[in-house]
Amino acid sequence: MEHERELTRAWVLHPEIKSDENRRVPEPALQEAVSLAAALPDLDVIGSNIVRLPKPQPGYLFGSGKIEELGAPFKANEVELVLIDGPVTPVQQRNLEKAWKVKILDRTGLILEIFSDRARTREGVLQVEMAALSYQRTRLVRAWTHLERQRGGLGFVGGPGETQIEADRRAIDDQLVRLRRQLDKVVKTRTLHRAARAKVPYPIVALVGYTNAGKSTLFNRLTGADVMAKDMLFATLDPTMRRVVLPDGPEVILSDTVGFISSLPTELVAAFRATLEEVLGANLVVHVRDISHDDTEAQAQDVETILGSLGLDDERPRIEVWNKLDQLEPDDREAVIARAEREDDIYAISALTGQGLDDLLEAVAVKLQGARHLSELELGFAQGRQRAWLFQQDIVQDEEQTETGFKVTVLWTDKQEAQYNAMGA
Repeated sequence: MEHERELTRAWVLHPEIKSDENRRVPEPALQEAVSLAAALPDLDVIGSNIVRLPKPQPGYLFGSGKIEELGAPFKANEVELVLIDGPVTPVQQRNLEKAWKVKILDRTGLILEIFSDRARTREGVLQVEMAALSYQRTRLVRAWTHLERQRGGLGFVGGPGETQIEADRRAIDDQLVRLRRQLDKVVKTRTLHRAARAKVPYPIVALVGYTNAGKSTLFNRLTGADVMAKDMLFATLDPTMRRVVLPDGPEVILSDTVGFISSLPTELVAAFRATLEEVLGANLVVHVRDISHDDTEAQAQDVETILGSLGLDDERPRIEVWNKLDQLEPDDREAVIARAEREDDIYAISALTGQGLDDLLEAVAVKLQGARHLSELELGFAQGRQRAWLFQQDIVQDEEQTETGFKVTVLWTDKQEAQYNAMGA
């Protein structure tokens, strides 16, 4: 019988640096960091705390007194891994590891570890590996030269039995070149798939939002699918698409995408371009927010920042969804609903209970009135003007000649269909 693996005992620190103008509200930030750690199956988070700093120290991040103060509970609780919710330089990491006799992982390293554990598509796996190598390349000064691997992660966290990740920068650079070549092949294949999807006769609706905002729960509720939906950060990483028939509206393809997070490593924005490209190609973007979260406004701003960095233009139709009404007190719930009703393109819902979904679906249908749909037309030989107009509009998907004329399949908008019908026989 196989013995269960021992969990790595971890402690989470959130440095609150007074000189940082962009610092987040510390309590929800620490809670998010603990949730990130909980997303890894091999960690047992036994403690967490906020560490207030006037400014970061270049060599150790924390002052000598704070290092001694923090080291006591680490030693008493036999902590093996300290997760620092923020950037840590290679020198700071090395010095802290020596001082505390533990492994140190910063926010970027933790997110990389989670993504590595969850990535399923070939491109996602390759991009995460490249991002991890780029991250490690700057950290060859670290004290822990042999990191242990027990599972399919990146080796930042694991247990005994790990082979040395990379001997030197040259080995990492060679590996990066090899991965880029593999990735180029995957990207070419995906480009072909995207071209094929462009011919799909249904508009695409992309769900985006901060991680754990409830996108997958909403996706499951609308599609009847069984996408992983847990109260856990980054429960969904790879894109999932399903067809949905809107009441009194068009059929659409609903796309569930990776959740965003503040301070997302830039390498990982590229790593999941596959899932995010569904957003760039969508006819409608639905931004799902956890309206019950204390930091909901900052989360929404983080999402908008990442969408902007991806090149999503302001002209793209959008709807904002304030989710998780069920987690609010009755008075707060009524206030949020009233506020949403006063705003354009904002809808308050509970994906869990279904509250507000009818109004949301009706709004989606209205937004997509300009979306394209397939029609089959029978044209006689005498209808040359109509046939020429269809080709000028570049909407003909297929045409075959019949005994009486032509059978034409077109992909068009309601407006184009109305213009065609106005031409008469």
